[in-house]
Formats: sequence, C-alpha cells, structure tokens
Amino acid sequence: MEPIFEIKEEKGDSKYAKLVISPLVAGFGHTMGTALRRVMLSSLNGAAITRVQISGVKHQFSSLKGMKEDVLDFLLNLKKVRFVYEGDKPAKVTLSVKTAGEVKAGDIKTPSGVKVANPELVLSNLSKGAKLEAKMEVESGVGYSPSEDREKGTVGMIPLDASFSPVQRVNFKVEETRVGRFTNYDKLVMEVWTDGTLSPREALSKSSKILSSYLEQVINPVKPKKKEVQLENDGLGVVGSLSVEEIGLPTRVANALVKSGLDTVDKLATAKREDLSKVRNLGEKSIDIVYKVLKDRGVELTNA
Repeated sequence: MEPIFEIKEEKGDSKYAKLVISPLVAGFGHTMGTALRRVMLSSLNGAAITRVQISGVKHQFSSLKGMKEDVLDFLLNLKKVRFVYEGDKPAKVTLSVKTAGEVKAGDIKTPSGVKVANPELVLSNLSKGAKLEAKMEVESGVGYSPSEDREKGTVGMIPLDASFSPVQRVNFKVEETRVGRFTNYDKLVMEVWTDGTLSPREALSKSSKILSSYLEQVINPVKPKKKEVQLENDGLGVVGSLSVEEIGLPTRVANALVKSGLDTVDKLATAKREDLSKVRNLGEKSIDIVYKVLKDRGVELTNA
C-alpha cells in the first residue's frame, strides 16, 4: 500500500512552523516523528564561527579597553551569530568598529557566499574612543564541535565551540484522525523552531531526504569502492602517521620534538641531523636515541 498523506502548515514564519502530516497508517506517526526529529536536531548542515583573533587580546580571560563586556562575554555572543554558508573551506570574516555604542552581528563584514542571518544580535558595547577589531573563521558542519578539536593556529587565535545545527527545537505529538469510517489513522503534528538560516519546512524536507538516502542503501546497497592507500614518504605507510609519542621515545625527548613541530614519524624522517640539533633540550645522545627508535620501526634514514 503506497503512503498517501498531506503536509499542511497551520502556523509559520521563517523561524517557526506547526506542520501537520496526515493521514498516516496507525503506528507511522510515532515512527516518522521520532526519526525526523532526531535527524533535524543532529544531521542538518549549518555554519558558525570556529576561530577568532581580537586585536590587542592574547587569550579569552582578559578584557579590552573601552569594551563594556569581558572578552569571554564577547566570545559567548559570537557563538550566537548564525550564518548562511555551505562552503567546504573556512571563510574569513572581519569586524572593525571604531564608534561608540552597540556592536551588532550586522557589523561583521563577510565575503560573497556568506550571510549573517541575525544581524540585530548585540555583540558588545563600546565607549567613546574605543575600537574593536577582530578576524574570524566561519565553517560549515553538522551537530556540535568542541574547541578542543581545532588545530592550533597562530598566537592569539582563540578556538570556539560551535553548534552548527540550524534547528533549535522540535516537538511532535500524534493524534487519531478519521479516514471515511475508519478512525485508527495517525495525524502527526510537528512544531519546528530554527535559527532562520532555513525555514522549518526546508528542515523537514532536508531531513526526509537524509532518511531516504539511508533507506535507499538498505533497498539497493552500493558497495563502497576500495581506495588505494598511498604510502607517505616513500613507503612509510601507517608508521609515517604515528606521533612521536607513540613510538617509544622517552617522554622528555618526545615533548621536545612536539614543541618544535616534529610531532610525527614522517616529519622526523625528512629532518636532517643539523635540524634536530637545533631543537631545544635535545642533545646528541637524545638524537642518537631518536634515530635508533626510528630504525627499530623500520625507518631507514639517509641523513643520519
């Protein structure tokens, strides 16, 4: 039996909608409601600021002269800025305000393809003579991404937690509805709240497509193509990707190498002995230990 039902929007705007899906065969109200709710909250693509560098600020636990808020409060407000952006690479945006008063999300300058969805959001308040200049990176993604996942950038670059999900809340309930003389059909009523970067109706549609793609793989499974693994550094393979902390070096030696940027086997394999001798707290005996450990791992060095 082919499913035949309607989707009606009883109430709605760009951020909220009450969507009614009916009639559904008994049981499918809860089945669809649960699945759609989970996908909408966890699997839809969104964009957020992931890094920020503020002129005159080295870390988040500080203050900026002339700004009413602490830097930490300013960063918390930046997390609330919502963007429309679907690019694969981080997009660079800037903020430069030199006048007294409120600084809003709409003051952020964005390149083409990036748009601030909530320009009226207040980020900070500046006093007369103060200025606020910041460089930020906007990335697209799904779900939640903690700041600890960011790679260490330049000095003064502060990583931020990012909540990418454009859907803020979803409620649903299932009611009985009549079809002819039958009263055991389901009516699924969904309430969807978004951040304005997409409408609730779009969120429902995109979530349905994601579910459909997974179910299609069950119906018509496609075997993943085997990728040829390219060996790094002329055949180091998996060993090359190991960190220096994983190959059995003394902790002191490993820490010194990490601080100097030589944190993996493939980087060590291409480093000359004279480069290693410049590493702080790494003497000749320590260098000999490094070469011995690498040799034990099967890494033959021509620059030893």
